[in-house]
Amino acid sequence: MILNKYKKFIPLKRYGQNFLVNREIIKNIIKIINPKKTQTLLEIGPGLGALTKPICEFLNELIVIEIDPNILSFLKKCIFFDKLKIYCHNALDFNYKNIFYKKSQLIRIFGNLPYNISTSLIIYLFRNIDIIQDMNFMLQQEVAKRLVAIPGEKLYGRLSIISQYYCNIKILLHIRPENFQPIPKVNSMFVNLTPHIHSPYFVYDINLLTSITKHAFQHRRKILRHSLRNFFSEQDLIHLEINPNLRAENVSIIQYCQLANNLYKKHKQFINN
Repeated sequence: MILNKYKKFIPLKRYGQNFLVNREIIKNIIKIINPKKTQTLLEIGPGLGALTKPICEFLNELIVIEIDPNILSFLKKCIFFDKLKIYCHNALDFNYKNIFYKKSQLIRIFGNLPYNISTSLIIYLFRNIDIIQDMNFMLQQEVAKRLVAIPGEKLYGRLSIISQYYCNIKILLHIRPENFQPIPKVNSMFVNLTPHIHSPYFVYDINLLTSITKHAFQHRRKILRHSLRNFFSEQDLIHLEINPNLRAENVSIIQYCQLANNLYKKHKQFINN
């Protein structure tokens, strides 16, 4: 069923606004999120309240981040407005830690993310992973598939590695374009990202992992001894039991972590000497 109010609102392309309008899918998403009154929930991009309104029924307060003043004007007229703590801010540089310190508990973040910023926003949120309980996002299908891709798959890349380093990721719903207004040109997926409690991965310096994967996938058709030649010799790779003739998409997350940690130890040894 399509919600009539969406026909009266003109979405702005610069904010990547595509509003979810299917009631059944909205109900399913609320069940997945399963909000509790004792929890701190934060919604990024509430839009016209498709998720905001039903979530508010479970809470005394819902924190929302919205950059569009037209959306804010709309929300002020809604019956659930008194339950909202609104920040008119860009989610890409918002200080999420302030919310954590105010509430003294982990934050649950959710939202129908604008497709044009979803990847950058997820990477930004990983910098705050220690204050996040979980994240539930509507994403463009390709981005969702990149999050969960494994070595050997076409979509496996830097985003897959960094995301899986931080979180256990599950695709929970597949959603067709006609369930949004305006109708996007791509399919969507609803995804849960839950930070690892006991991570299978470890690096001393996440910046080194980021740098190594950036170089490896910049020229993903090159073999490692060429793409990472500024970091490792062929003998280094062999010593780490990583085939120097592998291409970037065939190297596991654990192996990338090995490379990052080896580079960290080299730098530390160089400094100490």
